[in-house]
Amino acid sequence: MENITLEQILECCQGQYFGSREDLKREVTGIVTDSRKIVPGNLFVPLKGEKTDGHKYIPQVLEAGALASLSENVLSGNPGNYILVESALEAMQRIAAFYRNYLGLKVVGITGSVGKTSTKEMIASVLKERYKVHKTAGNFNNHIGLPLTIFGLKKEHEVGVLEMGISDFGEMHTLASMSNPDICVLTNIGLCHLENLKTRDGVLKAKTECFQHMRENGRVILNGLDDKLNTIKEVKGSSPVFYGREGDAAYATDMTDLGLLGIRIHLHLYGEVREVTIPIPGEHNIYNALAAACVGHELGMDIEEICRGIQSVETIGGRSNLIQVKGMTLIDDCYNANPVSMKASIDVLSKAPGRKIAVLGDMGELGKEEKELHAQVGTYLSEKNIDYLFCAGELSREMAREAKGNPRCTVEHFSSKEDLIPALLQEVKEGDTILVKASHFMEYPKIIEALRKR
Repeated sequence: MENITLEQILECCQGQYFGSREDLKREVTGIVTDSRKIVPGNLFVPLKGEKTDGHKYIPQVLEAGALASLSENVLSGNPGNYILVESALEAMQRIAAFYRNYLGLKVVGITGSVGKTSTKEMIASVLKERYKVHKTAGNFNNHIGLPLTIFGLKKEHEVGVLEMGISDFGEMHTLASMSNPDICVLTNIGLCHLENLKTRDGVLKAKTECFQHMRENGRVILNGLDDKLNTIKEVKGSSPVFYGREGDAAYATDMTDLGLLGIRIHLHLYGEVREVTIPIPGEHNIYNALAAACVGHELGMDIEEICRGIQSVETIGGRSNLIQVKGMTLIDDCYNANPVSMKASIDVLSKAPGRKIAVLGDMGELGKEEKELHAQVGTYLSEKNIDYLFCAGELSREMAREAKGNPRCTVEHFSSKEDLIPALLQEVKEGDTILVKASHFMEYPKIIEALRKR
């Protein structure tokens, strides 16, 4: 963050200031929510969490040199500069919206049920061939993570690539009002967060709330293969840009599967054709590349630049990240999971050399159909060339039961990952390819760690 004064922040917050009037003219060096990361000149935002309340650290951060703090309470004594606000979180979000528009750069907002993070990485990789890009770190995509990402923008940046993740109606309004995107990318409408959104039509409604907050003359880029998204014919008087189907703005032909090395395609982009290798395994990454190609085109890039960006994309931890450990190949895809992404990862594993071992776990937020959806994953796995299934969790019992339909696949179910890990470590050997995937709450990175230390 740069060039924003405490006075400007006060105006954004619509709060009451207590402290030095002279300090109002000073620039804030950054905005942080973690008291341990305070450096002189920062603004501290004290958030209330499940385990602690950031307000108790206000005296500490002011003593450490913070220029000011937000506070939802009147502070006793004379602790230092602070702004009294009704909600520290909402004040932080208002500051983020102001700062994004203050900088005036282009913003690409990405949402969807599956593939947000991998699509964000692909888009950023393409755009960096021409522009200075700032992107969402990891999946810092919610009502707290997004404003912190925005605060990382600087005047040197030309494009912000911002991921937006939601689980309920109305949340997208909050996120998109901060990101105020020039381009909205929707990857798909799937079976995520059904506990709140109930149906895919509900998911569609919640995700497309972002359209209301696009900038003037904004563009919408949609996956044309998605049966919900391809029903959208007009957004704010303009036709969407579709990708995926032959005849769309971007589509792929002549696909050659390179196994764990990726996939080679002929990229068709507005009538131009180029051969390009996507260096990440899985057919789903084709559509990430097509989305990125459309974004690049909208921002004036040529097809050669776009192809270079696609070919240089890198994976991130927990997202189909390939790790070589003691002669084994680990597919670290354990950040999160849903039925679509689970099946896509099984596809990747099925094409690997050597023994193929799937280590799967429960998927969350699937609503009343959660058992059936887990069973469907088990059925899908049974139809693939998978040698072993290790799974843990109550819902994964359904997955294990259906996977046993393939007698060539050895299936083991455990009540917890703590019970699973010793059995897995005893079985794996040099030459194996091991997929590790589950929803975040299952804490499957601990399985990756155990395999690394084996």
